[in-house]
Amino acid sequence: MSMTIFDCSLIQLNKIANRAGNITSVEGNFPFEVKRVFYTYDIPGGESRGAHAHKECHQLLVAASGSFEVVLDDGKNKRTVLLNRPFYGLHIPPGIWAAEQSFSSGSICLVLTSHKYDKDDYIRDYAEFINLKKNSNE
Repeated sequence: MSMTIFDCSLIQLNKIANRAGNITSVEGNFPFEVKRVFYTYDIPGGESRGAHAHKECHQLLVAASGSFEVVLDDGKNKRTVLLNRPFYGLHIPPGIWAAEQSFSSGSICLVLTSHKYDKDDYIRDYAEFINLKKNSNE
């Protein structure tokens, strides 16, 4: 749990430009093997999602369509990252509280993860997250 917001990074994905439409492949550009892929959509404009941390799972978030902000929090520092281009992904390592907000209408958030879904890997209570961060830094 010793990761900080400075361990989160934007990763440029492979973009193949074509006058008939661009293609972005998501392969070999990030520091984990993909075990799960999902996406969120039909999120009402201005709504929020996420607001949790993971104990072991890495995530890569991509604004496949539209835009949204990701608020990153390591228990001491906060940083907001705007995702609005489908050829950039935000790598979020475990131990970072992340919340997606300010979704544009019609946006799609594509998420690639290092682990399959495991409810026990989620930290959904912010007070518990802060307590775990404090204990890991002692």
